[in-house]
Amino acid sequence: MSVVIIGGGISGLALAHGLRSRGTGVTLLEAGPRFGGYIQTHSRDGFLTEAGPNSFVDREPTLRQLAASLGIEGRIRAADPAAKRRYVYTRGRLRQLPMSPPAFLKSDVVPLGAKLRMMGEPLTRRAPERDESLADFGRRHVGRTATSVLVDAMQTGIYAGDVEALSVGAAFPKVLELEKQHCSLVLGMARTQAAARKAPPPGEGTPRTSGAVSSFDGGLQVLVDALAQALGPAARTGARVVGLRREGNGWKLAVEERGQQAELAADQVVLAVPAYAAAELLRPLDEKLATQVEGIPYAPVAVVHLGFAPGALPPPDGFGFLVPAVERRRVLGVIYASSTFPWRAEGGRILFTCMIGGARRPDLVELDDAALVTLAREELRELAGVSAEPSFTEVFHWKRGIPQYNVGHLERVSAIDAGVARWPGLYLTGNAYKGVGVTDCIRNANALVDTLAR
Repeated sequence: MSVVIIGGGISGLALAHGLRSRGTGVTLLEAGPRFGGYIQTHSRDGFLTEAGPNSFVDREPTLRQLAASLGIEGRIRAADPAAKRRYVYTRGRLRQLPMSPPAFLKSDVVPLGAKLRMMGEPLTRRAPERDESLADFGRRHVGRTATSVLVDAMQTGIYAGDVEALSVGAAFPKVLELEKQHCSLVLGMARTQAAARKAPPPGEGTPRTSGAVSSFDGGLQVLVDALAQALGPAARTGARVVGLRREGNGWKLAVEERGQQAELAADQVVLAVPAYAAAELLRPLDEKLATQVEGIPYAPVAVVHLGFAPGALPPPDGFGFLVPAVERRRVLGVIYASSTFPWRAEGGRILFTCMIGGARRPDLVELDDAALVTLAREELRELAGVSAEPSFTEVFHWKRGIPQYNVGHLERVSAIDAGVARWPGLYLTGNAYKGVGVTDCIRNANALVDTLAR
């Protein structure tokens, strides 16, 4: 059996590697000049920066197992312990997010009235029989204030989305599952934590996870490069698929590569490209399916790195801060990159990563680099008191950055799955459907390996 994977991001790479390890013939075609998609690590002037995803949470063995198979598990680095301290900008200043119920009661992250409302969470009314927005879910469980501050900040750090539009079931399925099983999030989390403490250690051969925010010592590009190297000539850049058709019991692909046009045959085809790119390939084949796939929206995001020379300012404390929409600021949040991963800034340098735009301010991503640097500096000065002159700046624009799992997403994905099933040997994967994180992409790729390699 031959499989052609279109798209060389983390989903396509992980899928190709998994199929190769099962003895399945595979070809991966990437239209661009490099592999990795949104994952891009850059090293310049003593700073190691990420253009897209900044890290992953080492909570399940999925990514570690892949790293171990590539011989790079030893390069995984957990964030500095100080990164457990996180902040939210609310009511005019940065306030530390509490990490436990006793700390929450002592904190000032929300006013007393909001705390009292949250303490009544176990008495929450039952969920409606419909897809519910994250905002409606939050207000039902923890009240308006906590939703506008804490729930919105939580989603901003993952989706850069609109809390009123995101689907809780699609964007945060584990949270919804807690409610279904325990009716209360507080009781559900307490019972889950108690069960985890009693659980036996992982079996032999299962990597031990730390549960910490993590990356690789050379950035996430380490994983991309290792996958590409392992695939060798089976993975090709500069190979754009411009046509796809069903022929007999298989598929034919029209490919443009290095100025030449060719046709490639395959038994199975996987579209591991963003939803909008998948829709372009699907439209001549199935207009209805293409329209469903194209309907998945994306939030634009600009990433602005500001680096400072040693001694230019005191090192910041913790992971960084998020800014909920109610504050009406122009920055979504700031990662204290050199405090979280000290090895990303040499010799006492300091690095901030500012996230701008998102679903609530897409217009800001259209600004040029100089304007975005000015904006980031102004926000960093007004919110965190950083007034020093940066010695290093770097800007990345993602006009279609993060897929938005808005209300109706689960129904849409179900319809997409049904549409794809009409075409034997055709599959979709990637972060547009069932998880936006790096680990989600790898987990979903592994599941597809099991399907294809049967």
